[in-house]
Formats: sequence, structure tokens, C-alpha cells
Amino acid sequence: MADIINLLPDNIANQIAAGEVIQRPASAVKELLENAVDAGATEIQLIIKDAGKELVQVIDNGGGMSETDARMCFERHATSKIQSIEDLFQITTMGFRGEALASIAAVSQVELKTRKKGSEIGSYIEIDNSQVKKQEPCQTAEGTSIAMKNLFFNVPARRNFLKSNTAEMRHIVDEFIRVAMAFPQLQFSLTSNNQQLFHLDKGSLKQRIVAILGQHYNARLVSVKETTDYMNVYGFAGKPETAKKTRGDQFFFVNNRYIKSPYLHHAVMSAFADIIPADSFPLYVLFIDVNPEHVDINVHPTKQEIKFDDEKLMYAFVQSAVKHSLAQFNVTATLDFDLDPSIQALDAVSKPFTAQQQNESTLSPLYKSFTQANQAHMIDKSSNSSNLKHWKDLYSGGGDQYTTTSYPAETEQETESRPAVTYESQPHATASVIDERWQDTPTDQKVPVQVHQQYILSQIKSGFILIDQQAAHERILYERYQRALLETPMATQQSLFPQTLQLPPADAILIGEMLPDLQALGYDLEPFGNHTFVVRGTPADIQQGNDQATIEGLLEQFKHFSHELKVNKREQLIRSMARNNAIPAGKVLSSREMQNIIDELFACSMPNVAPGGKFTFISFKLTDLARMFERGN
Repeated sequence: MADIINLLPDNIANQIAAGEVIQRPASAVKELLENAVDAGATEIQLIIKDAGKELVQVIDNGGGMSETDARMCFERHATSKIQSIEDLFQITTMGFRGEALASIAAVSQVELKTRKKGSEIGSYIEIDNSQVKKQEPCQTAEGTSIAMKNLFFNVPARRNFLKSNTAEMRHIVDEFIRVAMAFPQLQFSLTSNNQQLFHLDKGSLKQRIVAILGQHYNARLVSVKETTDYMNVYGFAGKPETAKKTRGDQFFFVNNRYIKSPYLHHAVMSAFADIIPADSFPLYVLFIDVNPEHVDINVHPTKQEIKFDDEKLMYAFVQSAVKHSLAQFNVTATLDFDLDPSIQALDAVSKPFTAQQQNESTLSPLYKSFTQANQAHMIDKSSNSSNLKHWKDLYSGGGDQYTTTSYPAETEQETESRPAVTYESQPHATASVIDERWQDTPTDQKVPVQVHQQYILSQIKSGFILIDQQAAHERILYERYQRALLETPMATQQSLFPQTLQLPPADAILIGEMLPDLQALGYDLEPFGNHTFVVRGTPADIQQGNDQATIEGLLEQFKHFSHELKVNKREQLIRSMARNNAIPAGKVLSSREMQNIIDELFACSMPNVAPGGKFTFISFKLTDLARMFERGN
């Protein structure tokens, strides 16, 4: 019987290994940038074309390689960073597995130029599908330039699984930011399709955070720093007002390596637990320095998931460090101010409080209102029997006492003519039935009432309806925006003074992707370079004002829906706009505004639910409530 087990050819084995390491262009970006850092570079350039599908190139001024090293670096498990098994537990470099360049060469066409410091001439190597096509001396600058071209050209099936250019570019920017954030002492730049997206000069960690995430964070960062013999924690956390509804501004680095750790993230969240909403995420950029012996980073191909030998200690230490920094911020926030000179000059501050003034103040009605006997929760026992008698009568009696207390005295004729005011809830009433009841209700009985600035109560023929003002307005806006995208674009209100909108890089890419749809929805935005847009106009139906906050809120909602919904981007966008621009709970509405919401809600094609599935209203029937109040007995 013939043998059936064979060794795989090298090119197939390399492609299988590459599937673990190089999943998309951003994977190659990460590996190449980390190699440049390990090479001792102080200036690193990343050049991208066609979201990395056509070209990913990294140019550095590091140590460079000899002719032999340049050839050997593309072999599997070839590395200069591991000599013995003990070295695996003392890793201080970014790359060490010796698979990155071999994996890149297996799924792309690679060109390498490198010159070692002190050498007069460099080396040029061209590799295609793991096969060396050309190797020759060349003239090049000190350092290394490596270009990965036509990713997955030899594995078309994998190329088909790549996302849109915008999505792939966002992943590239994320990887670039993670490496650049970890090494603020190095200069980084990112150019995409001949347009420079980043130029990050050498500087402090705070300068690097502000350069990447935006100038508006400059005064909103709290320094975190704790040092022990076991480990050090340092970095910055955002003040509570920087918390967002979506993730994205959370960075953990262990020995300068970016990691993903839900466990340590929970430690930071617990430190913020009492000062930000439960569904918000704080900004933080935290570095943990710990002896490599206490960390195992060789547990995942991307090296972004690691293990600690004492996770509970790490958790407690991170939580304590962040809490301590936030506590310091709270103290300094209350004391760190300059008192207005005009306040210091007031008599109440500058003159002493005499004994006569003290006596006069204790006799005043205001002072007495704050004494124990006059506090709201204190009850005078002597007046208990008289003042509280009618409340005792109300709650200690039967049904008749409820009736006599609840209604003013009436004549027998008035009692017979009074309509039965008894209602009951009907949560799932259909829109068509409610609409008919609404149309049949006399106009003078349609006057709506706002309940706790959250709900609108309005009478209908068979009872009344209770409308959630936010959910109802969300449904109205959703259908309006839907029509704008499918039929007639919305009107734009031009701004007299256009605002400049500066966004984080990933958000700027997202806005650029949505520009055509945003224009149909009434936004007039114009790219202005360097992650900036000029807002020349906004939808005519939303209040003009802080355009930056409005669009940032829209982006937050969009990213929130992106994580939770399996729908297309247009659907995410109009849901996000409807949620962001809807009248919030707590807003006081006039009778006319409430009436407009009711009229527009029942003109919708699906008025009974908001886009997210929440009910917009609940109906209450007189007949059902009559049974609750036992009016039929």
C-alpha cells in the first residue's frame, strides 16, 4: 500500500505560516515597523498605496544589514534575537519569531535595499513568491528600505477576503498609531497615495498622545505614575469628560509592546466606575514596565495577547495607580484656581464677623430654617395628630375613602354626567388602529401633556396614549433621512462663519468614506488636509451651533452601531444621525412641539417602533383601566 503522508513544499508551507502572521496589509505594517524599531532607527517612514494592497514600504535609518544577513532574513525562523531557549524569557525586542519577513515574502513581491552603518555599498534583493529573483550590490542610504508589493497576488482567494480600501486603511492607521505611541522618542511619518497623513516629531509621551489623538486632549490628561520593585506603571488617563460611548482610545503597553488585555482594561474601568457612565469608555495610554521573566509574550502569532505569572497583582497595581492619579486630579481641581480680586474685596471676606452680627444672624428666619426642628425630614410630634390626620384617613380606609379624598364634592347630577375616567395599558396596539383613534378624537381633546420631560400624554377616542418623546423623534428623523438618501437630498443651511473640524486620524478616514451620504443628508463638508474638515453647512432641520460636538456625536453613534449591527453603512449612518439628533429625555417641549411630534409620528410608515426596535408609544384603553379600578362593580 502506498504511503500517503508527504512533506509540504517550502512555498506551500510558507503560505500556510503566512496565514497566521499576515492576515491583511496592516499585519505587514506592524511587523515591518517593529523591525525598524529593533534596528535602532530614529526616523521611520511608512508609505502606503491602495490601502496596502499595491504597496507597503517602510524606510528607516537603523543599523542596516550585511549582504549575508539580507539574504538570511527571509528564511523561516531566521532571527538575530534568539540564541537559546533561555532568551525566550528575556525578550526585550519587538520581533523575535523569525517568521515575519518569510511570511511577507510568501504572499507578495518584495524588494529590499539595505546598507550597514560604516559600509560603502549596500545590498538589493528581489523576491517573488519566496523565490529570490535578483540579488546584487546597490547604492542606498544607511539603514533599510523594504517594499511589499501586490499582497496576495499568488493567493487570489485570500485577496478577495480583504475589506474595502477605507476599512483596510483604518487597520493600517491603528497599527501605525500603536507603534508610534509606544516610541515617542522616534520620528514617524505615514504617507498614503502620495498624501501625508502623519508627521510625528520626536517628543514626550504627552506630546505624542496629543499629536495623534488631537489638540483638544492637551488639557484633559491626568498623569499616572507608580513605581515599585516588581513593576512600574506610567502614562496618562483622560479626565472624566473625555469618556466616549465607543472604544478606540485605550492603549496598554507592556515593555513598550502594545497588548490587548480585557483583564487589565477591567482594572482601569473599575477605577473610573464612580465618575463616568457605566456604558462609557475612558481614554488611557498606560505603560507597564516589568521584568520579562514575569511575562510570556509568545502565546499568539501577533504577540498582542500575553500572559502574566501573577495577573491578580497586575490588576490590583493598575487599578490602584489609576485611582490614585484620579484622586490627585480631584483634589487639585478643587484647589487650583485664582480667587477673583473683586470677591476678595467684599466685606463678607475682608471684614471680621462680630459677636453682634452672629446674634443677629441666629435670630433670622433663614438661620431658623436650617435648625433641626425646621428641617424637612423632622416632624413635630405635637402637631402630628392634627396635621397628618387626613393622610391617615386616606391610607387606612377602604375604597370609599379613596374616592371621597380623590375627587371634590359633586352633585348627584354631576356624578352621573361625568365620563368614566378609567384607562388600562395596551402595549402592542397597531399603528393603523391608533391612527384611526387619533383621527376620530375631537381637536379640543388632543391637547398633549408632557410627563417628567420624557413622555407625551395625549387623549384618543378609546383612552389615551403615552409617547416616548426621544424614541418617537428618532423614528421621525430616521424616515426623513431615509427619504433623503433614496429620493430627495435634504436642504443645507449654509454657515455664515464656517467652522474647522479637527478629528483623530481614524475618524477623519471614516468621515471621508461617508462624505457622499453626508452631503445627501444636508452636511456640507470639505476636506482641509491633516485630518481636518471645513463645515460650510449643516442640515436645515437641526440647530446650528457646536458643529464639532454634533459630528463627533454622530461618529460615536456610527461606531457604536458598527459594533452591534450587521447592516450596511448607509443604514448605520441614518440610524446614527437619528439617534444623535433626536430630542433627548429631559427637554421641555411646548404644546406646539408636542403636537408636531404626534402628527409626524403617525404620518410615518412604521410609527409604533423606533429604528432600534423600542416602542415609541403605549396605548391605554378606558375599558381595561375601568376593570383595574373596579368601576364595573
